[in-house]
Amino acid sequence: MFRLTHYLNEIRHPSDPGVHRTPPGPVVIWNLIRRCNLLCRHCYSISGDVDFPGELTTAQVFSVMGELKAFRVPVLILSGGEPLLRPDIYEISKRAKDMGFYVGLSTNGALIDDSHAARIREVGYDYVGISLDGIGEVHDRFRGKAGAFDASLAAVRRLKAIGVKIGLRFTMTMENATNLEPLLDLAASEDVDKIYLSHLVYAGRGNKNRGTDAEWQITRNAMDLLIERAWADIEAGTGREYVTGNNDADGVYLLKWARENHPGKADHLELLLKRWGGNASGLNIANIDNLGNVHPDTFWWHYTLGNVLERPFPEIWSDVSDPVMAGLKQRPRPVKGRCGQCAHLDICGGNTRVRALQLTGDPWAEDPACYLTDEEIGIEQGADRLVVRPFRGARHEAPHQYR
Repeated sequence: MFRLTHYLNEIRHPSDPGVHRTPPGPVVIWNLIRRCNLLCRHCYSISGDVDFPGELTTAQVFSVMGELKAFRVPVLILSGGEPLLRPDIYEISKRAKDMGFYVGLSTNGALIDDSHAARIREVGYDYVGISLDGIGEVHDRFRGKAGAFDASLAAVRRLKAIGVKIGLRFTMTMENATNLEPLLDLAASEDVDKIYLSHLVYAGRGNKNRGTDAEWQITRNAMDLLIERAWADIEAGTGREYVTGNNDADGVYLLKWARENHPGKADHLELLLKRWGGNASGLNIANIDNLGNVHPDTFWWHYTLGNVLERPFPEIWSDVSDPVMAGLKQRPRPVKGRCGQCAHLDICGGNTRVRALQLTGDPWAEDPACYLTDEEIGIEQGADRLVVRPFRGARHEAPHQYR
């Protein structure tokens, strides 16, 4: 995750960088259940509205949570499928809060009625993320269910009304890119606390639909808009936070923006971005799926490192005899092509390895979704790569009015 607002604040009011501290343990995104009430086009877990056998029991979840706490895992993001379909979700969440984890809930929001809202407030989640992939019918088509947008927006309003910290998550493709600006307007009018722009990752249904991935210039335009909105909110003192995910070239793009607009602060920003280091899959981000399988992150469900019912999580996560984990933990990573030649590899960390793997079969090939030019990443030879990819039949959706 790239904390755009955090780094823009460092441009506006630079802080003393102090001593760099490595996170104590990985953030764990835990898919507690695979069942889901929706059928999303970019779902990495290929969930559906059916029961999936073999999922961890409450007692097994509690046992693994003890291992995670002992391993100094600071954050648990409870996800699915749709986590609210798991009968013990609030019992698990309350235990996680009592153990001292930062606990986030990742939900599509469509099931959150007054009863669920009250229980969410009672648990005291540190953050609840609700997915909106467009306005009105655009979101409904992405999520495979009429009325999904209205239900999710109603959930945002319910939770905001009772003081729950809320964020909106938007996964951008060519089919909904024109909805980003009205979605940002919606976030402002509803006074949500966080905006999360997710770049498409080629995993699960996201791999099947990778032909709709946003063109490079569309991605650059989206980043320009996000930076503009985030900067304006900082100056207005709204406290709204903007983050992006799944394309670590965003950090390099912000550095380019800083050198053009705030050159005196750019060196400070570059130091902080190098400390961040970009993609953290297999390093500071971990995933446990509904069966207890451990993956380098949520988009690696095709690649299992071990199972928490067979080996303790700390043992699995620390094992670098696995060649993929060894490469992911290596700094710099053994990436090839443009990624290997990039002058900013120490900022982006080689970007998202799953996209490279899905297109080439090689997890260390260049990430095809890097939207930066050869000149911007310090490659002198070869043609400028920034060209608009051929249109692949994806429709540009006109924004709809929200209620």
